[in-house]
Amino acid sequence: MDHTEAVRQNATERYLLDELDPEVRDQFEEHLFDCQDCALDLRAGAMFVEQSKVILAEPATQTVVRPVKAAAKAGWFAWFRPAFAMPVLALLLAVIGYQNLVTYPNLTAAANDPQVGPWASVNVSTRGTSDTLIKTHTGEGFGLIVNLPPEDGFASYRVDLYNPAGRLEWSGPLAAGRTDEGRQIYIPGRNRLPGTYTLVVLGVTPAGERKEISRHSIELQVQ
Repeated sequence: MDHTEAVRQNATERYLLDELDPEVRDQFEEHLFDCQDCALDLRAGAMFVEQSKVILAEPATQTVVRPVKAAAKAGWFAWFRPAFAMPVLALLLAVIGYQNLVTYPNLTAAANDPQVGPWASVNVSTRGTSDTLIKTHTGEGFGLIVNLPPEDGFASYRVDLYNPAGRLEWSGPLAAGRTDEGRQIYIPGRNRLPGTYTLVVLGVTPAGERKEISRHSIELQVQ
């Protein structure tokens, strides 16, 4: 998937709403590694959704009194009445203003001034190695360089990250590249607890079947 196709399909919005088919979702996730514009839009959209949830969850400051029957019949059309429309409109304008004045400038500055975050290298063909150590801060993501064996017959690759409790926490495709080069992947940040995580590398055959290639222990230290 290229940038034109992603824009045409409204891939960013549909990705946040979980409306993409699994195949299209995988293509869009691979596209994010090479397209800074789509990655920036996705981060801004995710922040917009989270901020909207927080604001909309706050209790209303005014109480509108009306007969019970009228409220029951009004349904969703009550949102278009002035008593509701004006506060909602003001809320949307405030969120949009915050995005334009704060969020987008900060994201643009971060994109133009990238910083090297925590990362580690994983060798798929190496057996019996010790745990991979990664030191992060609370809410910070980390990068991995996965070195794959050459000519293994797989069409693509994915990785699954399991938390110390053994639950699947994150899954994503490896970036495209030559088999003799390390594949880069970024694990998004979240409030992870320190402990031993398990990274499972999967190979995807031309027929779409997933096979486990290897698994590695990652010792995550949160500072």
